[in-house]
Amino acid sequence: MRLTEVLFKKVKSKRIMVLMESVVSGHQFNMFRDRLADKLELLRFDPYIQKECIYRERKRIRSA
Repeated sequence: MRLTEVLFKKVKSKRIMVLMESVVSGHQFNMFRDRLADKLELLRFDPYIQKECIYRERKRIRSA
């Protein structure tokens, strides 16, 4: 085993994929955000109720 392989750390990505869920209907979609940023909460069109509503970050899916 080489010395350089021991010294290298596993690199983490700067962005992660998160699951966004509608507060009203439960509609979901995936979105990317920075790893160090706060949890997302945004206003977006919900196709189930045909109106804008709040979407909140539900869980982290994977790193990007």
